[in-house]
Amino acid sequence: MGEPVTVHRLTATVRRVPATAALALVLLVVGAASAALWTPFAASSLHETVAYGLPALEAGRWWTPVTGTFFLSVPWLYAPVIVGLIGMGFLEFRRGSRVAASYFIGGQLGAVLGASLVLWLAALLPWPWAQEQAGALDVGPSPGVVACLAAAVTLFPSPWRLRAWTVLIAVLSVTFLYWGSLNDLEHLIAVGLVLVVDRSLRPQRVSVREQRLIAFVVVCGLGAIDILTYLSPTTGPFGDSAPVSGSWVDVAVNTVVVLLVANGIRRGRRWAWVLLVAYGILNALILLFVALLVVAIGTGVIQQTVDVDLTVTLASSATWTIALVYLILVRAAFRARPKATLGDAPAPSLDDVKAELRATGGGTLSWMTTWDGMAYARFGRGIVAFQRRSGVALVLGDPLGPEEARAATVRAFVERAENAGLAPCFFSAGEATRAAVPDGWRSIVVADDTIVDLPGLKFTGKAWGAVRTSLNRAEREGMTFRLSRLADETWGVRQQLRAISESWVGDKGLPEMGFTLGTLHEAADPEVRVALAVSPAGDVDGFLSWLPVYGEGRVRGWTLDLMRRRDGGFGPVMEYLIGSSAQQFSAEGAEVLSLSGAPLAHEYPPDAGAIADLQERMATMLEPVYGFASLHRFKQKFHPRYETMHLLYRDEADLTRIGAALTRAFLPHATLRQFAAAGVDLVRTER
Repeated sequence: MGEPVTVHRLTATVRRVPATAALALVLLVVGAASAALWTPFAASSLHETVAYGLPALEAGRWWTPVTGTFFLSVPWLYAPVIVGLIGMGFLEFRRGSRVAASYFIGGQLGAVLGASLVLWLAALLPWPWAQEQAGALDVGPSPGVVACLAAAVTLFPSPWRLRAWTVLIAVLSVTFLYWGSLNDLEHLIAVGLVLVVDRSLRPQRVSVREQRLIAFVVVCGLGAIDILTYLSPTTGPFGDSAPVSGSWVDVAVNTVVVLLVANGIRRGRRWAWVLLVAYGILNALILLFVALLVVAIGTGVIQQTVDVDLTVTLASSATWTIALVYLILVRAAFRARPKATLGDAPAPSLDDVKAELRATGGGTLSWMTTWDGMAYARFGRGIVAFQRRSGVALVLGDPLGPEEARAATVRAFVERAENAGLAPCFFSAGEATRAAVPDGWRSIVVADDTIVDLPGLKFTGKAWGAVRTSLNRAEREGMTFRLSRLADETWGVRQQLRAISESWVGDKGLPEMGFTLGTLHEAADPEVRVALAVSPAGDVDGFLSWLPVYGEGRVRGWTLDLMRRRDGGFGPVMEYLIGSSAQQFSAEGAEVLSLSGAPLAHEYPPDAGAIADLQERMATMLEPVYGFASLHRFKQKFHPRYETMHLLYRDEADLTRIGAALTRAFLPHATLRQFAAAGVDLVRTER
């Protein structure tokens, strides 16, 4: 059954891209008929008759731009050309056969004829490379294939469009400047024609972060290219050079500049941009000055006078000049002030945040924004609570303030964070915030908020058997439930809670987690309530802490934070505490009870992708340490409904920094030794 299915799929694909399939077939048939598939066609007597180039046009062989398209000079070129046809196939699949054929034909003929015109004019100068290439002949469809690749890039979504353009132009420019041949010139002209037609290369229209990222990649690439070309021979338009024949001083200076400014450019620092622009201007002036000297007195005289191989120096200056043009175009992206206030001045205080929560309400995690370590940014009535970690503006939950201001608040915060050189992201955000982030942002499900609706709650029926059993057993064994505030408890009770908590932490090997997981310090807040299970002997067998959830000017619900139990105490103490708390909150008129979300415990569909696979693997590894999955299963006893919590971020390039930021946010006090010890335990558990 496998072979017929494969043939059927191949036939269906060919029907979708007939122009691309026809070109590939013609190339192979012509290659077989001319023996070019296994022998160099450049050595064939037919080569001069069909090959295109300035000599062919001067000799009156006007047909050669067409005939030369279907031959390749050496057999190994068939592989990259056939692979390159994937770009034409993608273009044809998206925009149709007529458009793909137009780009191929226009790019092929335009590049071949344009290169002949450029070389005809350049050969009038005392330029050995131009005179050499003006006498060269070429064959192959690569200019048209490159034009189709460039046209396919215009169909990419942002930000991948600019990234693909950067890679394509960089590869073609470097290839031309350092190892330039007639074919390389044709490729550059083909891409230039596509840019004139589509005008899709507009670096000013992408995000500030993307402009900085491209600049960072370009600068690092220039440094690597300078080292590579110093060690390898070059044959470009600036002449030929042998390995290790250029100026090592130029390479050293370029490398030092890259090392000094690369990270500053990535973070949008103004000083790094100024330094690079100044260096680019210097290279542009060197290029212009030497070019004028070459025209006036010739390359040989200059090299004899200064004893320097100009080939690599000029090529390097040309690449830095191209980078200079880009840096000037996106100059507005390099005004980052890393310590700048992200919101409107003055920044909100903790009292302002609490007042806004009481006035307009918030989500089930909103009270966590009042904990230590949070910074606040105000945009009108909207407030964003975040932490600065590892170059990331890590927002906790949804913005505070009126619902109608959320979209504007999110957009303003993203813009300010990017201008400050920070990577903005939202952790444990809801659907409304997910809808408010800029187009193109990615999202990962990080947890499911487990919510129990309290109005009319009764623990009756078979489904509530486990909770009902724990309540009945507690009554039989004389357990006492008390809902109070930590400050209202006696010193002895507070000491018991501290001992229980320290015992729990000591078993983990890592300190208590923060950010969305509180400690006794957060439980001491007067607005946080503590649920206690006290044995007949007066011992606290377990306790919970509940955070207020405000809405419409009142406490409309409670969110579970701390869950701690004493070793050897009442068995089903957690079921008892949660069940008793739910009953009392319901009697008080509360609407919802959030059991909070267990990180890394979301159940993904089978086709969720690589990020979901990674999260599930992390959850499996961390389960022995923090028990996220078992906690998630425990909460299902209370039959909650689920609301998805997302990590919202710009794209995959930010994930490394976000991972480091989350690690430090959740474990701000963990030492390297603790991380190493926990890592050894995880590896042992995994094995």
